[in-house]
Amino acid sequence: MRGKIPQRSCIGCGSIKDKSALLRIVCSKEGVVEPDESGKKSGRGAYICRDLNCLKEAKKKKSFNKAFKINVSEEVYVKIEECIGGTAE
Repeated sequence: MRGKIPQRSCIGCGSIKDKSALLRIVCSKEGVVEPDESGKKSGRGAYICRDLNCLKEAKKKKSFNKAFKINVSEEVYVKIEECIGGTAE
């Protein structure tokens, strides 16, 4: 019998999904924010759906800035966009 599948909420749309269905974004102790495809990097994590609309929503609401308590640069959003696949805008 398998254990429970961890659930996380998307920082963009707020929907709750299996952890494996979401992309983890991590902020290291040094303040470096980057996508974490493996889900194993150390640091504070926030999760987002693999959907460009959720990324747009998170950017509009400044969700990552609030989650990590730092200003997230435009380059980080570009990296996340590449991991999700596609281009926002």
